[in-house]
Amino acid sequence: MEKKLINKMIVNCFKQYYESDSMPIGEKDLEELTKRIFQIKEEEPTADLYEVVNDIVYEFLTG
Repeated sequence: MEKKLINKMIVNCFKQYYESDSMPIGEKDLEELTKRIFQIKEEEPTADLYEVVNDIVYEFLTG
């Protein structure tokens, strides 16, 4: 997996919840979410990447 792809997927997922110009996430949080997604995919290689990204973003927003 490529980090740029994951970052783009995270940003696109946030656009579902917020207007594109008001992203509630900074670079530090983006890096942390990316690391968590890589960790989950390593633990569960068959997990759907799209679902993992959506779950992590949802957890971030509701947590």
